[in-house]
Amino acid sequence: MAITKLAFLVDKPPYKTETSRLALTHALSSQSVEIYLKDGDNVEPFLAFIGDGVLNCIKNQKALTIYDVTSLDMHIRNALLFGLNVYVCKEDIRKFGLTEDMIVMDADHPDGELKTQIVPYAEIEQAIESCDHILFF
Repeated sequence: MAITKLAFLVDKPPYKTETSRLALTHALSSQSVEIYLKDGDNVEPFLAFIGDGVLNCIKNQKALTIYDVTSLDMHIRNALLFGLNVYVCKEDIRKFGLTEDMIVMDADHPDGELKTQIVPYAEIEQAIESCDHILFF
């Protein structure tokens, strides 16, 4: 039984490019590859927001209202709902003056069991070191 560990790292802000949205889409879709794997093999992805990327995690984005596209906070909620581990760098949250109550922390759904984890960068780095593939957005 082989487990392939994937890290999706986001350090770009949520505006001017589609980079952050691509990271979230790829991380979510990575869980669907199981149909192409041998029996017993699996993929274990996680999503981490570092640097300017932590700005993607701010709650109550108005993308749907203003631009008629799904917001990144909606994607983060879906990631949590689908069982994707989401890490946000504690040092970068502080750097931007953000607090936990400003960040998407859960799926906001009865079936959502996972919560966003605000952790020191060292913990994110440790998770990265155990990965087979690192995708940087």
